[in-house]
Amino acid sequence: MQLLDGDSGKIYAQYESEEGATFSVSFIHSVNKSAVEEGYYIKGTDIYLDTCLYSAFGAGVATEIEEGQTLSYTDDGKMLISGFNREMDNLSYIVGTVSDHILKINDMEISLRDLCGRNSVVKFKAAKKSLFYLWRNNI
Repeated sequence: MQLLDGDSGKIYAQYESEEGATFSVSFIHSVNKSAVEEGYYIKGTDIYLDTCLYSAFGAGVATEIEEGQTLSYTDDGKMLISGFNREMDNLSYIVGTVSDHILKINDMEISLRDLCGRNSVVKFKAAKKSLFYLWRNNI
């Protein structure tokens, strides 16, 4: 998976991500000021929204459960909506100026503010490995 500058296309970072790989982005919602974590999975060269973990209801977060989705509560009282299975054609985030966006992937937590800078538009792209990558890594 690649993280790209949404304006210039410059590659900020690239992470190993195979079919079925998962990752999430957590942040403080800019309107209702509560914690949100959105979970994704990779299928082919596409990224799908799978789950959303909310700390509080409010403007800008889901208020209804759609067909195929479930709502459950975590031990600490957060709301988890799962079963979105929604393809994200153009997944991007604008990195916060007040609070950070944290990417969790491959047992790592990466500050998007540190990696990309405040107010950066970060585009997420799942791509098949290039032939050069496969040759270079003897795959």
